[in-house]
Amino acid sequence: MRNYEVAVIANPDLDEQSIQALEGKISGWITAAEGKALDVQRWGRRRLAYPIEGNTDGFYLFIQTEMPPQAGVSIERELQLNEDVLRFMITRTDEG
Repeated sequence: MRNYEVAVIANPDLDEQSIQALEGKISGWITAAEGKALDVQRWGRRRLAYPIEGNTDGFYLFIQTEMPPQAGVSIERELQLNEDVLRFMITRTDEG
């Protein structure tokens, strides 16, 4: 098991319930890939450096995870297919 950070920029038009649902989906995908979500940080709505799909703002969400190396592939696929996700990045952290 390795430590990763899943960074997500979500559609800024989502309400609080939709953000919680998206967070739950991502945590579920991590659990389904035999990993676990350790910590969730919500940065909230922030200005983007450049427009993405016509949006100048995005909702930032960071999830610290512990999962096997091959789990990133399935999580990336799910994130690409989700219409509420504007951009995402999964990076390995050196902790642990």
